[in-house]
Amino acid sequence: MNLATTLRPSPSTRRIFDRLVVESFATRAKMGAAAAADIAAALAERLGKQANVRMVFAAAPSQADMLAALCAVPGIEWNRVTAFHMDEYIGLSPSSPARFGNWLDVHVFGKLPFAAVHRIKPEPDAMAEIRRYSDLLNAAPIDFVCLGIGVNGHVAFNDPPVADFSDPLDVKIVELDETCRQQQVHDDCFPDLASVPHEAITLTVPRLLRASRLFCVVPGIVKRDAVRNALYGPLSTDCPASALRTHAACTLYIDKGSDPDA
Repeated sequence: MNLATTLRPSPSTRRIFDRLVVESFATRAKMGAAAAADIAAALAERLGKQANVRMVFAAAPSQADMLAALCAVPGIEWNRVTAFHMDEYIGLSPSSPARFGNWLDVHVFGKLPFAAVHRIKPEPDAMAEIRRYSDLLNAAPIDFVCLGIGVNGHVAFNDPPVADFSDPLDVKIVELDETCRQQQVHDDCFPDLASVPHEAITLTVPRLLRASRLFCVVPGIVKRDAVRNALYGPLSTDCPASALRTHAACTLYIDKGSDPDA
């Protein structure tokens, strides 16, 4: 048993909604540490059985605690891990700090010695990038996805108006919902709504759900309604995150703020 697992904080509550395991923690820090410990343990187990691991990361402030804790776990053979990310804006400068690839460079991609990091690069041809990225994703199974939930219930950039639980595509261009765009301002990623791009490239809901295991980290009171709808509402694209309840191996990590029953 590695150190991260030994020191893993215990949840305040543990519940199951359909197939989804939900663990609630007293603080955001404990939530992030527990998620990181579980990811580290899953990586160690999977790397003990196969030559490499392929995993997808979300880029959002909600993931920062988990990523910091994960980067601090010793002994993970990151040189056997290939990393992807799940969405990217269209229309931002490649050097913009708001680009998700650049955010992940700061928080995880640039901190760990991955075997490879595959970034979504929308320019100069977004449709060509969709084909390229789809091929990379489908070259072998995706083992793990580390994701969050948006204030409108989105997963990746699958907002309610564009989410499709039967989407035939793995990667697509989407028009961003205004609620989603406003969240980026509230997260201090952009100075105002006018600065937030209107389009993005995203992995689709079915592509995310085809991963072997999902780790969903959702802190903060602004996410409480989205978590409530994901857990207690119908399985519907009105709350795309409700689809997580159908996955055979997904854990949702929440804190006191985001827990609708706290």
